[in-house]
Amino acid sequence: MKQRDAQAARRPLRYLWAAPASTIGLLLALPLWLAGGRAQRCDGVLEVAAPPWRQLARLPFCAITLGHVVLGISPAVLVHWRQHEHIHVRQYERWGGLMLLAYPAASLWQWLRGRRPYLDNPFEREARGEAANRR
Repeated sequence: MKQRDAQAARRPLRYLWAAPASTIGLLLALPLWLAGGRAQRCDGVLEVAAPPWRQLARLPFCAITLGHVVLGISPAVLVHWRQHEHIHVRQYERWGGLMLLAYPAASLWQWLRGRRPYLDNPFEREARGEAANRR
């Protein structure tokens, strides 16, 4: 019981530590929601599905995590990628706002080494690996 109490006590700190990224996520989520997107809370994460805009198909991603906010191009995409994106939330809880720099820096490092910036990014590898283990 004490471990559960300790985890509950740390939760506000995790939200605070990730707040810089979550703030950016909220600023991006608000216009999507106001334009008719769907928002829901799932396991302490705000998930916002964009309204059905064809232009979104041009994006290089179908979902993105910013702190405790996950933005997706549709409700179905959010369901499909939930485990993966929630692992990114946990990464933000560890790295805080530094994740906004660490993730692109890791991609750049992979690119400079002749590797694939997205697929070989250690943050993506962790998310893919843990999501696969949870299935």
